Amino acid sequence: MPATPSLIVTRPEPEATRWTEALRARGIDARALPLIEIAPLAGPVAWPAGAPPQRLMFVSAAAVRHFFAARPPAAVAGCRCWATGPGTARALAEAGVPAARIDQPPADGPFDSEALWARVHGQVAPGARVWLVRGADAQGRAAGRDWLSRQIEGAGGVAVQLPVYRRLVPVLDDDGRRTVQTGLDGAATWLFSSSEAVANLCALAPQAGWSNAAAVATHPRIAQAARDAGFGRVRVAAPDLDAVAASIEFPQ
Repeated sequence: MPATPSLIVTRPEPEATRWTEALRARGIDARALPLIEIAPLAGPVAWPAGAPPQRLMFVSAAAVRHFFAARPPAAVAGCRCWATGPGTARALAEAGVPAARIDQPPADGPFDSEALWARVHGQVAPGARVWLVRGADAQGRAAGRDWLSRQIEGAGGVAVQLPVYRRLVPVLDDDGRRTVQTGLDGAATWLFSSSEAVANLCALAPQAGWSNAAAVATHPRIAQAARDAGFGRVRVAAPDLDAVAASIEFPQ
């Protein structure tokens, strides 16, 4: 049998290490190269003024961890929590949120804002305040898609952006640069779970051509970002370990 292809896991830490270890246990030669650095805000979290929220929406497991680490106001206790996928829901459970108060897309995916909204839109009454707990850019400004905010406001709700951490382009060491070269040459497959990771990789290697590179993306939108960046081979796999492992072992 041919050797198992190597896989570069680009998720932020600690997820990158968790995924790498779990994929290795499934026989995949995986290595971690986080392409998004998660960092605290430069100052304290700016808790929104005014009426308390009726719902809390978390864009990622990192959002959950930084939100609760910042000791949110007591007024949010008991709020229903929205999660974009199972990793975020798991982080909420680890933070002590009961499963009965967590809403997320169906288990068969996709895991995105559209699928989440299809499940929770009936919870947004006119005037309902929803805090969108998310990351910020290097300057501390809320960063990411605003599609869900528009849906909430279109339903008469109030979408409040709440950055609780920063998402930065990482600085690569020598080992990281060698890993990039391995993926650039097509000797390893890139695993992307964020379009931002694709953009950060291109920023780290601005002169690179990616026509020989292969990628597995966990959402069609991310796959399109990889194609737009010039990746020669791109596949889509569900964002769970078994599906990703199968996509590497049995490429289409």
